Amino acid sequence: MEEKIKMITHIVCWKYKPGTSREQKAEHLAKLQALPKLIPDIKSYSAGSDVLQLDRSFDTGLVAVYSDIAALEAYSAHPEHQKVVALGKEIAEKVISVDFETVEGSGSEL
Repeated sequence: MEEKIKMITHIVCWKYKPGTSREQKAEHLAKLQALPKLIPDIKSYSAGSDVLQLDRSFDTGLVAVYSDIAALEAYSAHPEHQKVVALGKEIAEKVISVDFETVEGSGSEL
């Protein structure tokens, strides 16, 4: 029986404070999108702005996949990530996240 490789999926969403400028939002997103080029061991990464703008919507979100908890912890501790965390804390009124284990290849085929 083939052993399944477990990965870690990391999801984060930001709701910006009222009065956060368009430029601040754009800077935050640009810095988020730059992280995969600066930090190793990211298997997959996507960050973007909300397109529906519903009452329940957050403004910006990211979905990233790591090979294991150690890779996620290395990403989290990386100095470039910490810079983006500081900016996010400055401009966000609320941040939510979830990290969960998946089996490589599960749930991605339709």
